[in-house]
Amino acid sequence: MAKNRTGYSLIELVIIVIFIGIIAAIAVPRLNLSATSGLKADALAGKIVTDLRHSRRLAISDAALNPSGFTLNMTGGEPYEGYEIKNLQTSETIDSHSIDSNISCTDGGTSQFGPLGNLKASSDTQLVISDSGKTFTITITHATGTVKCEEN
Repeated sequence: MAKNRTGYSLIELVIIVIFIGIIAAIAVPRLNLSATSGLKADALAGKIVTDLRHSRRLAISDAALNPSGFTLNMTGGEPYEGYEIKNLQTSETIDSHSIDSNISCTDGGTSQFGPLGNLKASSDTQLVISDSGKTFTITITHATGTVKCEEN
């Protein structure tokens, strides 16, 4: 009577794993990973938009105790090296972040939000972020403090 074979032997599995490893070693260096680098600018733009909205929300929610408001200041020279959120009344730094040196972040340097959530007159209304052919423009409306991000 013939014995039915229902699985693979250990030697067969090891040979397959070695074969897949050789193919991976050849294929990985040839992959084009530059497509993912544009995602860094996208992620940074989203992070800055979130932090601008956070600064505005802090200014509104703390309006009774802090009539000066909150600010998001870019740090370093253009292209900026990072940014920080500060309480304008106490000059306390609430949060700070660095920006990857491969990403260009230019234009607006200071966004100050008053107790009504509006952008103060001395504030910049635009910030441009770019990396590997992707460019994002963050725009803040003076009257309402609304933050909008668009890919160019």
